[in-house]
Amino acid sequence: MKSILIPTSHFCFIPAPLRASLTDIRPNTKWMQNGVTVAGGNGQGSGINQLCNPHGLYVVEGQTIYIADRDNHRIVEWKCGATTGQVVAGENGSGNGAYQLNYPYDVIIDKERDSLIISDFGNKRVVRWSRRNGTSGETIISNISCVGLTIDESGSLYVVDYGKHEVRRYRIGDTERMVVAGGNGQGNRPDQLSYPYYVFVDRDHSVYMSEYGNHRVMKWEEGAKQGIVVAGGQGQGNSLTQLNRPLGVIVDQLGTVYVADQGNHRIMRWSKGATQGSVIVGGNGAGAQSNQLNRPTGLSFDRHGNLYVADYDNHRVQKFNIE
Repeated sequence: MKSILIPTSHFCFIPAPLRASLTDIRPNTKWMQNGVTVAGGNGQGSGINQLCNPHGLYVVEGQTIYIADRDNHRIVEWKCGATTGQVVAGENGSGNGAYQLNYPYDVIIDKERDSLIISDFGNKRVVRWSRRNGTSGETIISNISCVGLTIDESGSLYVVDYGKHEVRRYRIGDTERMVVAGGNGQGNRPDQLSYPYYVFVDRDHSVYMSEYGNHRVMKWEEGAKQGIVVAGGQGQGNSLTQLNRPLGVIVDQLGTVYVADQGNHRIMRWSKGATQGSVIVGGNGAGAQSNQLNRPTGLSFDRHGNLYVADYDNHRVQKFNIE
């Protein structure tokens, strides 16, 4: 495996955990049940007004959305109120050239370097791509089955290795990666993971990851040798104690977990210490109505607490406004 050296200027200092709301979210907060389509929604395709199986997404100030448009092998930017997107990385066909992507699963922004960080799953690499008319990317991590990405407030990069069932941290100045969750082979013990997908890191450097294979969300505190279940963990199913192939995950300031319960077509909220969750949007069966989702994947809050969902099989991004 190729190790990397992250220069001190590589990543920005961020005031709040990536994808979290800057507005405090109360335990009784509710969201509108009818979502508004803010990207895609014009059928499956490769047009500039279309998406094809979107996965990870990231919302920045001004409600501009960056989307890993997976099956179009590109990253697209949709500004607030726009009816079309703009390709900002990829769209040169599936391939392994520096100017290409191959099934990208997630995207985040390095504001200090004004660049995108992309998990280029099909090419088993993480790439950095300039936001200023960038025509190609630079590989910063190679030989990794990368899915989810995030950055903590000190600038360390966290990457999910789906194939090795672990989450790694790359710190500024380090030449080697550190396993911060999993790393003990595939399994369902507290010290194991099974196909981790997306990752969230809070202010205490606790790492949360959704486990596609174990139908649960795990929390690993900094330095821990094993994790604790914070959502699901009761086998695959659709009861309020269960998850079904969970993907996107966010945690708020109270430790409440929000998870895209993909197989159940719903977004769930699990309060800290709870043994069951509650449905906050979706949960009305697979469909394309405004109160339905069809295999939701990525999640992100904006600064005001509005929720954005990558609606995979509907080829759109839905925004659910906070009440």
